[in-house]
Amino acid sequence: MIWGLGIAAATLWPATAWAAAEGPIGAAPAPLWGLPFAGLLLTIAFLPMLAPRLWHRRMGLIAASWSLALLLPLLVLHGPAVAWHDVWHAILLDYLPFVSLLLALFTAGGGILLEGGPWGTPAGNTALLALGTVLAGVMGTTGVAMVLIHPLLRANAHRTRKVHLVVFFIVLAANVGGATTPLGDPPLYLGFLQGVPFFWPLQNLTVPLLVVAGPLLASFWLLDLHLARSDPPPPPARRLRVRGWRNAALVLLVVATVLLQGVWHPGELVLLGQPIGLERLLGMLVFGGITAASLVITPHAVRQRNLFTWAPMMEVAVLFAAIFVTIGPVLAMLAAGPAGPLAPLLALTSDAAGRPSPLAYFWLAGMLSAMLDNAPTYLVFFQLAGSDPATLTGELSPVLRALSAGAVFFGALTYVGNAPNMMVRAIAAHRGVRMPGFFGYLAWSCALLLLPFALLTLLYLLP
Repeated sequence: MIWGLGIAAATLWPATAWAAAEGPIGAAPAPLWGLPFAGLLLTIAFLPMLAPRLWHRRMGLIAASWSLALLLPLLVLHGPAVAWHDVWHAILLDYLPFVSLLLALFTAGGGILLEGGPWGTPAGNTALLALGTVLAGVMGTTGVAMVLIHPLLRANAHRTRKVHLVVFFIVLAANVGGATTPLGDPPLYLGFLQGVPFFWPLQNLTVPLLVVAGPLLASFWLLDLHLARSDPPPPPARRLRVRGWRNAALVLLVVATVLLQGVWHPGELVLLGQPIGLERLLGMLVFGGITAASLVITPHAVRQRNLFTWAPMMEVAVLFAAIFVTIGPVLAMLAAGPAGPLAPLLALTSDAAGRPSPLAYFWLAGMLSAMLDNAPTYLVFFQLAGSDPATLTGELSPVLRALSAGAVFFGALTYVGNAPNMMVRAIAAHRGVRMPGFFGYLAWSCALLLLPFALLTLLYLLP
């Protein structure tokens, strides 16, 4: 049924090879080529709720079916060369760098054991969330999420209600905290590569971060204090002890490797017809080496105390493989800008005088980032605003600030808005936390974030 829908859509609409701007028919695919991606998102949203046993047993097959719903029409209408080019482009240039990075951070983070400390009480949990929010700018949102989710869950093992702990952690540590440096979140890293100064986010996004994070931390403390009153008391506090310092060094090596990939470009290598930068290829090899090193140097007892299992990594790897394959046409529609099918939507980014509107850049780029990959979404809007870093950090700095905040903050709205969201959800679920489904989490995130976003709009975005 899924494959038939894709073939019917492709037959009715013109197509393109969206992996390259000079596709065989046009610069952007027709809208119906986005159906497999939309179907995959709807499946992720509804099937775990409607048929949980089917989803958990056949998740890989279901995800692969949506990928084939895109690839089979492409194969039929444009031949194996085009189909191979697009799928190999997505796998080699997007998926493999992503999953190797995530694997290295997941493995090394699972080898760091924090025991004792003040965590497990409302004040301690709030302090841990604040620490994660600050460290996200240094270690990246994925790095800090993989390191701190284990001690947060272990310190609160006595609690009967833990969903709020994980949801606030996803919002703050895995998203909002990444706004202060290019290392924090991929959109800001892309801005750095485009010429935005390294310390520009720290100088321009710290106050917006505080506007969002401050009320969230206060709300968390009040909610956790209320829920803790009816939960069992925490065990007696012990002195903070950290095991796995060598894994902490491996996490920092991952961060350094990511930064190096942005400034070192030794050339390209062609693999099975697809060129790839040597720095990206070597980065994947380094991430693989870090994963192997972490497995070798980490005592089994440390991973056992962290309840480490490969199941969350496998789940995220399977789902994101399908996401990266099927998202290509949607990103191509977005990248086509005013010449593409999303032109009416992108036209909203300018005011009546044709000037870029910070309000539109924040909300529109943000909402698209919540459903798509926030890095290419940021890049598209960066180009719409003129793509000149000197202008965007000068007279148009309100526009760049709005775009940067939207791309980073709105990633917390959905499980697919940012890579660590789904990983943290999977880790928590495998540790027995009854995590909400797609729409349940969306309800949580909207309840937490829409008011701070409105406050940010009033303070910074309205003329």
